Amino acid sequence: MTATISIVTDERVLAEVAAAPYSLVFATISGAHLYGFPSADSDVDIRGVHVLPPQEVVGLDIGPETMQVSHVRGGLEIDLVTHDVRKFFRLLLRRNGYVLEQVCSPLIVHTTPEHAELKALVRGCVTRHHAYHYLGFAATEWRRFENAHYRRVKPLLYVYRVLLTGIHLMRTGEVESNLVRLNAEFRLPYLAELVARKVEGMERALLPHVDLAFHTAEYARLGEELQRARDQSSLPEKPSAHEALNELLLRLRLGPIGRACSRAPDDQHRPAPGLCC
Repeated sequence: MTATISIVTDERVLAEVAAAPYSLVFATISGAHLYGFPSADSDVDIRGVHVLPPQEVVGLDIGPETMQVSHVRGGLEIDLVTHDVRKFFRLLLRRNGYVLEQVCSPLIVHTTPEHAELKALVRGCVTRHHAYHYLGFAATEWRRFENAHYRRVKPLLYVYRVLLTGIHLMRTGEVESNLVRLNAEFRLPYLAELVARKVEGMERALLPHVDLAFHTAEYARLGEELQRARDQSSLPEKPSAHEALNELLLRLRLGPIGRACSRAPDDQHRPAPGLCC
């Protein structure tokens, strides 16, 4: 836990965020550090929102909606992805769990008052249809685990993390991405050993003696539980935060953050069209 918390104050992480070519609304840690099972060799996934200045939105030369840099800084592998605020807000209004988790991540590298406003609007973005995101994500990770010649612990942990996050979201409307905290609620007895194997081992740690039949049954059971939670959820069919997000978007674009001078992206901080998480 200490190592996970300290990653947000790591000088290499702070330097990466400070080098971003556009003003940021926030930058948070995602990936294994957020999910509660980072290995010693895990990379650091930083996600955030940048604000293109007005001239790069209304002019002929449109600025990048998505920026990405992936490299090693001082021995630490870092992956930084930011979306322009309009793209990010549009993703929030869809059934996209990735962006919900990024806004709500407690591992905050950079924040602003507008980030706090955005977190307060998250509840108005959550609908029962977010269950489909988590069902689809879990199915992808399960196929990765099931079809691998050498089965690794990471995809299996992702399956359980995603399903428990989805069930918890459907029941409470709250975004919780940390598997250790989720299991304090769900009390699945086999998760502690899997988490320990990942944390104490390496990123690509193997499961040499896995009970595939057991985990297949658990995957099916929790998937069905997520579907029941969706059907029984009191969450709305549609998001209610559209107008509030639009108002916040205009203030960000036309206010001090949007008017701040941007630096021309270098070879490392490059546009990355098509990324959505």
